[in-house]
Amino acid sequence: MSSNASKEMLVDLSPFLKVYKDGTVTRLFGSPHVPPSPEDAATGVSSKDINISPVVQARLYLPKLTDPHQKLPVLVYYHGGGFCLESAFSFLVQRYMNILAAEAKALIVSVEYRLAPEHPLPVAYEDSWTALQWVASHAIEKPGMEKEPWLTEHADFGKIYVGGDSSGGNIVHNILLRAGAEPLPGDVKILGGFLSHPYFWGSKPIESETKEETEQNLAYKIWLFVYPSAPGGIDNPMINPFVDDAPSLSGLGCKRLLVCLAEKDPLTSRGIIYVESVKKSGWNGEVELVEVEGEVHCFHILDPEKDKAKDLIKRLASFISQ
Repeated sequence: MSSNASKEMLVDLSPFLKVYKDGTVTRLFGSPHVPPSPEDAATGVSSKDINISPVVQARLYLPKLTDPHQKLPVLVYYHGGGFCLESAFSFLVQRYMNILAAEAKALIVSVEYRLAPEHPLPVAYEDSWTALQWVASHAIEKPGMEKEPWLTEHADFGKIYVGGDSSGGNIVHNILLRAGAEPLPGDVKILGGFLSHPYFWGSKPIESETKEETEQNLAYKIWLFVYPSAPGGIDNPMINPFVDDAPSLSGLGCKRLLVCLAEKDPLTSRGIIYVESVKKSGWNGEVELVEVEGEVHCFHILDPEKDKAKDLIKRLASFISQ
């Protein structure tokens, strides 16, 4: 019998997570943590873990080099999981990052931001910005800073990308808005960002949704759970970039944007509206939409060996390596 069987439940977000009145958090979804690898057997990619700050960590990925002095594009990656699940150190993310690093020939910094409910939002947003600042700081001389050799030796700071899936895609949107308004160390610029199956929601039903369906969806419930103090609740601009008081999408701080969606994902309708809104905003950049027919949310992470998953990962890699 489960040790939680006799406990009184406070929050039930099955099939993802349960919280009990004694403070216990049981995560029902996710993959086990795995160690980094000096050389992944399938891809040849090397990985290692580093501390960015006392509270923010990351797993770095370096593809096999043909030249020891080779400069590579850098992807700062934010994993998905509704701000309360998964990890940069998990099996699913590790497998995905190995494949993407090898395909894109990119140095990847996969950020381990802190999760709700132990650390409610906006903590994950702040941790994610801290990680990006840390990467950018390697482009300047900073006395006393202990620099990461993979970045100093192999990063092309003219080709910085941010990317994420699901809630990670939401983080990317908010990071890009902040980067458009607040300079990074060394005035480093973000060249591009990809939002894969981005997590946006709101109180207003979209297309054929009813108000009840909108409010009963886990996307609605999870946001209120991970950011209970959010001004505006589900219509906070960080989850609903279409509300009247949201920052203008013309302020996105990059030159290229790729939004990837899946036909059978409930988040797709809002992803399409996001792309249309970016185009109408007057943003001075290139935006591209990829929608994969017949697929579900984050299918390419759950099963990267499927043909459509391989195609999508190649598209992401091409975006980073251009």
